[in-house]
Amino acid sequence: MQINEKAMAASALEGGFADPVFDSQNVFNAVMNAMARPGTVTSLPALASAPEPVLNNAAAIIAALCDADTLLWLDEVSSQNSALRDWVTFQTAAPLTTQKSDAQFALLTDTKMPLDIAQFAQGSQEYPDRSCTLIIQVDDITNAAGLSLSGPGIKDTADLHVQGLPELFLEHWQQNKSRFPCGVDVILVSASSLVCLPRTTNISQGVI
Repeated sequence: MQINEKAMAASALEGGFADPVFDSQNVFNAVMNAMARPGTVTSLPALASAPEPVLNNAAAIIAALCDADTLLWLDEVSSQNSALRDWVTFQTAAPLTTQKSDAQFALLTDTKMPLDIAQFAQGSQEYPDRSCTLIIQVDDITNAAGLSLSGPGIKDTADLHVQGLPELFLEHWQQNKSRFPCGVDVILVSASSLVCLPRTTNISQGVI
């Protein structure tokens, strides 16, 4: 085995949960609570890390939510990183797919790339849960003026400011909302926090 191959193999072994059961439960509960309270900015401790360009929070979510029965899609930047592919395989056993419509989870690290969330699994009227959850890395998330959120789990409205959203995200989200009960759910992840946007959430441009 060449030196670089050894390094790649070693990186796959590193960055997982120190306590797989406890840490996984902590992350799972944090995500579920955030899904129940859309727009609420939630912090996570640094429980996992993966090769670049994946943020620690995104790595923890993937490690907690993905397993051998969940198809994971990686965007072009991430999928080209063999060390990251090895990390996903070792830490989660989740099979990788290149087909957006098959993915149960999807990771977007490069928000400059075009993103049409309609291309991902939408579920069906009979099985709306058979849809994709998108994990989108952004630059920053705060509860400040920018976007206005309303809907189930939100008292009145909630303000959310996100730096680094994919282009035309709001337009695509309105279309996603119109497909209810089908449609995708989204987890926005920054270096320090996350926020969940279930498909039931109304999002509009707020007053800054």
